[in-house]
Amino acid sequence: MSDIETSTVSEEGYASTSQVGEFELSIDALDEAGPNPNAVLVADYAACFLPAFRVGGQKEGVDDLGKIQIDAEADLDDGDDLSAIRFTMHVEADLSDEEFAAIVERAEGICHVHAALKPELHASIDVHGNAF
Repeated sequence: MSDIETSTVSEEGYASTSQVGEFELSIDALDEAGPNPNAVLVADYAACFLPAFRVGGQKEGVDDLGKIQIDAEADLDDGDDLSAIRFTMHVEADLSDEEFAAIVERAEGICHVHAALKPELHASIDVHGNAF
């Protein structure tokens, strides 16, 4: 038995609908009926990294980071493959650069999407505290 099972269907064209448990996700290579697969991967990476950052904060002794926002950017090469990912993180907590760096390092070890990506696609991460 698998740990994760999904079903993806395309009736025509380049759009598809993926069933993930009780949730449906529309993805479209042309960005018409939903985000394209690369955009979904970048958003998924950010959605995984954010809670990993919170857990990393807890492991570093910071239990309340407050509101966190990740603005993600990605570059594509000539073949439309992802070539770089960058996160700019805005964190309500006012911590030092060293404290944020320690939390980022912990989060990189916790985030499953980070672990699944080839190293050259690991996000470059800038964190800005006292952001809200």
